[in-house]
Amino acid sequence: MLNDSHDSMERNRDDPIPEGLKLGARFTGYLLVIVAGITVAGFLALQMAEIVIPFLAGLILSALLVPLSSFLQRHRWPKWLAVVTVWVVVLGLLAGLVLLITFQIRSEIPAIQKQVATSLDATKQFLATQPLGLTEAKLNDLVTSSGQWLQDNAAGLGSGAAEVGTTAAHIVEGVIIVLFVTLFALIDGKGIWTWAVQIWPRKSHQRIIAAGDAGWKTLSSFIRIQLVVAATDAVGIGLGALILGVPLAVPIATVVFLGAFVPFVGAIIGGAFAVGLSLLFNGWIHAVIMLGIVILVQQIESHVLQPWLTGSRVKIHPLAVILGVTAGAALAGIAGAFFAVPVIATLNSMFRAAKNPLTDQSAASAHHTVSDAEMTNDSAGNDLEPNEDR
Repeated sequence: MLNDSHDSMERNRDDPIPEGLKLGARFTGYLLVIVAGITVAGFLALQMAEIVIPFLAGLILSALLVPLSSFLQRHRWPKWLAVVTVWVVVLGLLAGLVLLITFQIRSEIPAIQKQVATSLDATKQFLATQPLGLTEAKLNDLVTSSGQWLQDNAAGLGSGAAEVGTTAAHIVEGVIIVLFVTLFALIDGKGIWTWAVQIWPRKSHQRIIAAGDAGWKTLSSFIRIQLVVAATDAVGIGLGALILGVPLAVPIATVVFLGAFVPFVGAIIGGAFAVGLSLLFNGWIHAVIMLGIVILVQQIESHVLQPWLTGSRVKIHPLAVILGVTAGAALAGIAGAFFAVPVIATLNSMFRAAKNPLTDQSAASAHHTVSDAEMTNDSAGNDLEPNEDR
């Protein structure tokens, strides 16, 4: 043994590369492989964004609707009736919201037009003062030059209109994909997951099932929490706008509700929209009051609702949220900002569960379910060895 250790020391002495450098090189190589994998996955997702984005939207909607359908089925509702009821409730809420927004906008159009005209006159008077010095004649020249620019760029605007038509077609396709993803998740979500698991080698099933179970629980919890938080923000700010007499209180509440699904950034945008309309139509005093209402609602959300609802179910650091939203917005715009946080939270739970699959009892029971399904398939004619990989 002394000779072996002596030979090892001789080899280490002759090796010009230090062990620390070798370790750093291996670590760097692993890191580069991970970064390359993430880059390729992100590139493919962006290239197939017309499919990936609707799929993610359908998955998030399923995480909200599947528990509701399961609740009804546990109370002895037929499966088809539970699915139909869930869809009727969702579509009814959406249709009612659209009708309410349309009705309010149509009813307040005369007042909005009058207020916009008054605001424009006040803006012209302000711009005509020094040091700006934009008189009415100069403004008319700007309007004339803008009209000439529109005429000179009519061809480009026409192609832009064609792109808008193409975008509308893509939106219709995306809505259809969302509907199908949600519908099949409601009808046979467990069967689809079992099929997806069986694609991989049998020895990896336990980790995959544990990761999937943890990810689904995290996604469902995240969506329910964000739904409650968004509804609270929308009701609080919408009621504040309604009490202050700000026009378009329902559209304001809708913008706040949708913005709440993008943490931090969405709250700022929704609050700015409410304060801006209040300033435009009611003056700076009401705008300051509206700003106070927005800050109060956001403080209640941050210090009461989020800690109470989230607890330990959705563990994600605020820095990761900010960086994720920023990166998602830079890569995929509004859709990237919207999906960034739920994707990060879900993947975080999946990786944690995959490292320790035996600690999740539900994953173990799900593994037995898949194993039973495999045994059924095997008894039907698939003669497989116990340790054979699929």
